[in-house]
Amino acid sequence: MRVVVSFLVGSLFGLGLLISGMTDTTKVQGWLDIFGDWDPTLAFVMGGAIIPMAIAWRFTVGRTPVLAHAFPTPPAPHLGRNIVLGSTLFGMGWGLSGLCPGPAVASLSFGGTGGLLFVIAMVAGMVITPRLRSRLDQSAIAV
Repeated sequence: MRVVVSFLVGSLFGLGLLISGMTDTTKVQGWLDIFGDWDPTLAFVMGGAIIPMAIAWRFTVGRTPVLAHAFPTPPAPHLGRNIVLGSTLFGMGWGLSGLCPGPAVASLSFGGTGGLLFVIAMVAGMVITPRLRSRLDQSAIAV
């Protein structure tokens, strides 16, 4: 049952990305180009995602999910090196390619080499990052 619900929710998410224009790299780059030809329409997409999710998180207090044992706990609001470095790299990749992980996977459904190359690079980054992070953590301890 959990796999079926995950497939349906993922499909709905992908459809929402497609309809909203988040899979159109030129639209995303227009959103990020605040000093040029700025396109503010994706602010409504983000607001349409953030606001209902914030409300939904408020309703999870004291409840148990239907298909899991518990809701995940929110992360600690700690601003450290890993968060700054990770968000900087994410933002640079998003700005350069116009894709982030969700829209990149959704873009695989309609072909094109750009989305495929992005997903390959994303998976490579996911494989390399734990090794790189352990090296960075060890060098930080040594200093």
